[in-house]
Amino acid sequence: MAHELEIRKGKVSMMYVGEVPWHGLGTKLKDPATSAEAIQAANLNWRVIKKPIYAYGPENLHSHHIKDRFAIVREDLWGQEDCPVYGLVGKNYTPLQNVEAFSFFDSIVGKKAAIYNTAGAVLDGQRIWILAKLPGEIKVVGDDITHKYLLLSNSHDGNSSVQIKFTPIRVVCQNTLTMALSRGPTVRVSHFKDLQKRLRQAEKILGIVSNKYDRIEKSYQEMAKVPMTGNRLTEYLQEVFPDPADPDNEKALKKVQNNRVWSRDLFENGEGNKQPRVSGTLWAAYNGVTEFIDHTKTPRQMEDRRLNSIWFGEGYLVKARAYEIANAKLATWLN
Repeated sequence: MAHELEIRKGKVSMMYVGEVPWHGLGTKLKDPATSAEAIQAANLNWRVIKKPIYAYGPENLHSHHIKDRFAIVREDLWGQEDCPVYGLVGKNYTPLQNVEAFSFFDSIVGKKAAIYNTAGAVLDGQRIWILAKLPGEIKVVGDDITHKYLLLSNSHDGNSSVQIKFTPIRVVCQNTLTMALSRGPTVRVSHFKDLQKRLRQAEKILGIVSNKYDRIEKSYQEMAKVPMTGNRLTEYLQEVFPDPADPDNEKALKKVQNNRVWSRDLFENGEGNKQPRVSGTLWAAYNGVTEFIDHTKTPRQMEDRRLNSIWFGEGYLVKARAYEIANAKLATWLN
């Protein structure tokens, strides 16, 4: 399933605004005003529930109730053979429903400070996401433009909270330059029923987002001023893709070396990296890594896991590390 989307009974778990996605699937909306409207259009308007767990003995003759442990399942699929089990949780765990997970952001959209752009599901519905486009754009250098997005996600595995990630998208190559809202992997969001509290939270989030994007814009522009002379590119890629902990692990070492080779090639030949004032810079090196992760690393036959990786998994972690290392290098290489 190269388009990576969940499809059940002919319904595709995705909505979008604007241009039709390359796979041609999903429900097109003009301008969803609320997360509930986006979730409805994306066929994500289902609930999850807790169900008790039983263990069976030899030949399934006897069952034993596993005390205080529950499975998280989709309510609408319970009892069917294809009902997924998203995670195992304790008795005090309270599921956060899809609509509830993102409703706090409606006040921001209502202030015209963002537009819901796409919504969908990965991993058989275990994780749902909404991508919101923010106004304005980042002008890095010349015609090299990056659009500003926020990626909101919620997982039903019992281990993750609502996450907010910055997901700038470089127009020339569509690299997703994903990074966390803060240094940690998640940002916990309070869910207030009181409208005034929700509005105050929205103002707080908008302030954080605005300040962070100002810093991101400045860092991108500074990266474009840093020439990767001497041994800088080798040093940078060695830190982004460090040697394996076990030096005798030939398979792991070969993977690391391959990652560096691909990223080095894309530093020189990647989309947009030959532009004047981009070529040969730290900005090109950073985008060489992100282009490798987004568009090269995953074989075609494995693309059903690609989106989850580049936004939430291994690919996301590599891109976040590449950004942090590039920022750390600015302090010495910019002078």
